[in-house]
Amino acid sequence: MDFFDVSKQVVVITGASGALGGEYAQMFLEANAKVVCLDISLSENISSLKKLYPKSFLFQNVDITSKKSIEQSLKETINFFGSPTVLVNNAGLDSPPSAPPEDTGTFEGYPESSWDKVLEVNLKGIFLTCQVYGAEMAKNNYGSIINISSIYGSVSPDQSIYQYLRDEGNEFYKPISYSVSKSGILNLTRYLATYWAKQGVRVNTLTLAGVLAGQDQRFLDAYCNRIPIGRMADLHEFNGAILFLASSASTYMTGSNLVIDGGWTAI
Repeated sequence: MDFFDVSKQVVVITGASGALGGEYAQMFLEANAKVVCLDISLSENISSLKKLYPKSFLFQNVDITSKKSIEQSLKETINFFGSPTVLVNNAGLDSPPSAPPEDTGTFEGYPESSWDKVLEVNLKGIFLTCQVYGAEMAKNNYGSIINISSIYGSVSPDQSIYQYLRDEGNEFYKPISYSVSKSGILNLTRYLATYWAKQGVRVNTLTLAGVLAGQDQRFLDAYCNRIPIGRMADLHEFNGAILFLASSASTYMTGSNLVIDGGWTAI
């Protein structure tokens, strides 16, 4: 099954200190790839990978909203492993029920500063990493870029899920900036897919639904009642799609949106 062999790939993952980023990093390391993890902080999980895979793992403290920071990380990546061949744009800001109330209130009162911050990370960050790392891939006529989006970038958030919070007097709404930033990823992907098609760089979106992570039971009940498969995803359940998009199993796929959402957008 050489289709899924990634042992010769140099994989760069943004937002690697998060739960999903760490999961992707471990999956690629177990598949014998070289892995570069980018984040503004080093999590305990990522630190343990450094000890387990000293010759095939590199962590870099990088601010993806700074082109200079990303350019420096590319130089370090090339010096350590050679040119990158896979970029997983996983970093992003969300607003869960535990977020500050000023970030999750009504649309009419949503702060401009919160809008700017979310779009800077979720959209500008991907623009910059693609600009720097994607350009290196295009120069070498080879690469796969995987941009992580959300179901809320394809459909509007189901605000009824959070009704239990509003019933308690907490005026919670999934904020507009998250949806707008995640929908922007879809066309950023299509643009770059056609722009770099002749240079061997494939660019695809992976759209995900929610992941089980110790959420409040009332939220879980509301969410799982809404989703056809009846539960949130486990961390490992996106690994197959990531491996597919990174490997030669998907060489004729570019500009696409692969949806792994338990049936959410089928309704």
